[in-house]
Amino acid sequence: MDYVSTRNKNNRVSAAKAIATGIAPDGGLYCPTEIPKLTEEDILALCKKDYRGRSADVLGRFLTDFTAEELESFAARAYADEKFGGPDTAPLVKLADGKYILELWHGPTCAFKDMALQMLPYLLTASLKKTGEERTACILVATSGDTGKAALEGFADVEGTKIMVYYPVDGVSTIQKLQMVTQKGKNVMVCAIRGNFDDAQSAVKKIFTDAETAKTLDENGMTLSSANSINWGRLAPQIAYYVSAYCDMLNQGEIKMGDPINVCVPTGNFGNILAAYYAKNMGVPIAKLICASNENNVLTEFFQSGGTYNKNRPFHTTSSPSMDILISSNLERLLFLASGYNDAMVAELMNQLNTDGTYTVDPSVFAGIGENFDAGCCDDAQTQETIARLFKDEQYLSDTHTAVAIKVYEDYRARTGDTTPTVIASTASPFKFCQSVITAVGGTVETDGTELLDQLHELTGAPVPAPLAALSGLTPRFNLVINRDAILESTELLQTI
Repeated sequence: MDYVSTRNKNNRVSAAKAIATGIAPDGGLYCPTEIPKLTEEDILALCKKDYRGRSADVLGRFLTDFTAEELESFAARAYADEKFGGPDTAPLVKLADGKYILELWHGPTCAFKDMALQMLPYLLTASLKKTGEERTACILVATSGDTGKAALEGFADVEGTKIMVYYPVDGVSTIQKLQMVTQKGKNVMVCAIRGNFDDAQSAVKKIFTDAETAKTLDENGMTLSSANSINWGRLAPQIAYYVSAYCDMLNQGEIKMGDPINVCVPTGNFGNILAAYYAKNMGVPIAKLICASNENNVLTEFFQSGGTYNKNRPFHTTSSPSMDILISSNLERLLFLASGYNDAMVAELMNQLNTDGTYTVDPSVFAGIGENFDAGCCDDAQTQETIARLFKDEQYLSDTHTAVAIKVYEDYRARTGDTTPTVIASTASPFKFCQSVITAVGGTVETDGTELLDQLHELTGAPVPAPLAALSGLTPRFNLVINRDAILESTELLQTI
């Protein structure tokens, strides 16, 4: 199976090449030329496997230039028991009113990004070898909080790689920042940007398309790659956990083979819910994909308006910072798929977004999108209320992002009367957002730093995840802060690590 750019489908590469480069030369995102299908028999066979086996199987259907033995080896190491606290890599927790919480945060950084970023280093290093790339891969990451730490953890001291993470200086939680600035590893660098996530993401994309930067890196034996979800190697592993969730629903007797489920995902950059869309197109019986946003509700308005995307709006810094995004990169892949791989249309829409900050999808294209998606949003006050109510009524402690999704799902259910069992993606441990969760459950924030972890534990009785408890006493290594217009010059730091 080959991969093509969303902006020029004549740009056709292997899976390994797509993963190694991260983004197409024209600025587009690589997509598979077809979507492999899962039959009912395939799904029933996957039910008999553990998460590692399911992941290797799903990836093998997309990454056809990797052997089954390679992918099984990668999955065994990426999802090892010691990394995810046991064999149940992505537990499914049943709550009331048709809610099934898919906990994707049991990995080494306590966020759903681990599900892909523990796998990506294996895929990337193998891809570099398959494509004959001998230069050092310099991985650039823009993060709204969770991707940065997960990428740093995944690539720390991985031979043949360097990694630079950019985060908005005032746009991450205390614990998220501590996780990044204390990262160990001789090949890592962390840099704060004065601005928001969109500033960081746009700046990183600028690096990828800057010819002079590419030339300088090449002269120094380096080449660029990405660990953001613009890289297919980051997105593909996420498809597996939606397939796995359906298998778990079957195994637990919550549904029968062929019964539909809904999926609700808190999303900013649209990668996580796009993975569910790919799973649906593979044949997993997903009826409705519910896109949950916070106050930065550009995606909600896109779906509710019938296809108008407009980033020209105030940017809100919220209690769910990983969703504080106004430019949702992976929506480009959805437009490409929904339009029948119309690269010219996608290129034009992305140009309009770049120049005008807005675009409107042709109604004939949006019709197919609207059939599959619903959307809603939730502000900080509603997020706090949802966390409090869940803890009081169901003894379930949620982080802010998961609470957004739960509230949006509840609103959807009340509005539509749809009682289809719904898998809700839980994207982070509540301990990554201690201040907000402490306040929500009736406490008063009395401290800062890692002492917040102990305060939330004492207040709720929930155990502090071991990776976060290990932050106590660590000394920050990185304190660099730059202006967004200085990002091209910041790549010189890659030569120092």
